[in-house]
Amino acid sequence: MDMDLLIAPIIIFMVIVAPIWLVLHYRSKRQVSQGLTEEEFNQLNGLIAKAEKMSGRIETLEAILDTESPEWRAKHGPI
Repeated sequence: MDMDLLIAPIIIFMVIVAPIWLVLHYRSKRQVSQGLTEEEFNQLNGLIAKAEKMSGRIETLEAILDTESPEWRAKHGPI
């Protein structure tokens, strides 16, 4: 009797949910294996350029601080 209650949901899951789940899973796997789109590649390059620019700014600020307040690193800990 209890087994009869479980059979219908299991059949519905196997016929409807499982195939959709598998299709979506393998579609996302295929997209990942194809690599970056052109837009994503451009965004990545933009972020790299911004990071390099920020790194240069940080180095400049640290040099200014080293000149004006040589003890600033000791006061604020290692970076």
